[in-house]
Amino acid sequence: MREILRRSVRAILWDERDQLVLIKRTKPGQAPYWTAPGGGLEPTDASLDAALRRELQEELGAEAEQLSQVFLFSSPSGEGVSVQHFVSCRLRRVDESARTGPEFTDPGRGGYALDRVAVDRLPEVDLKPEALKEFILANTDALLSELT
Repeated sequence: MREILRRSVRAILWDERDQLVLIKRTKPGQAPYWTAPGGGLEPTDASLDAALRRELQEELGAEAEQLSQVFLFSSPSGEGVSVQHFVSCRLRRVDESARTGPEFTDPGRGGYALDRVAVDRLPEVDLKPEALKEFILANTDALLSELT
């Protein structure tokens, strides 16, 4: 078994209109792509949920409710693997002016725009990882039914 070198948690975050709340990444010299909000676990995080709540506050100025882990994705990373936990949840509130972190203070990192994407528009969006997009498209009804 290979060592887990990085563990992260990301939100499949749904707004009140059942649109996905994603981050559109723009980097100089690269085509835009989208990612689910979230990030790496830190030693001070008491749990996956705590890490996700921290990341949502930092990246979006957001709070979520009805958290439920629904998808696990791993990929090679150096001599080990990177594991991403995906949690489906409902957006409770968002205040983009409360966003914090190096993503917003270092212009060299590119843009991090909040983007709400209807599921019927998801096939035209370059969502990373591709396996996440496939999972959401195959399971939209089940994901949304868990939030009602």
